[in-house]
Amino acid sequence: MDGRYEREAEFFMALGHPVRLQILEFLASGSRCACELEPELPLDQSTISRHLLTLKRAGILGATKDGVRVIYKLTDPRILKVIRIVSELIIDSTRERLAALEAGRRS
Repeated sequence: MDGRYEREAEFFMALGHPVRLQILEFLASGSRCACELEPELPLDQSTISRHLLTLKRAGILGATKDGVRVIYKLTDPRILKVIRIVSELIIDSTRERLAALEAGRRS
């Protein structure tokens, strides 16, 4: 089997947690220190670090050291496009289901 599927699955699994999506939204505006995430998320530092590591292992985030601080950034802005496309698919699907329910009620 082609290793591509494993890499793609790892990528999508990394995106498959609400906290990791929040982290990516936070980093959409630019590189940030991990310490800046703590006030934004109701989680302890070790949990945030585990989520950051998952995103880094999947190649979604890059990290650089700045003294004792670790600065995280998106490796590619197209990642945000992927998330936006998924959001649009969910919205469209929800609208279609609601329209079908409404049509069913009218008949």
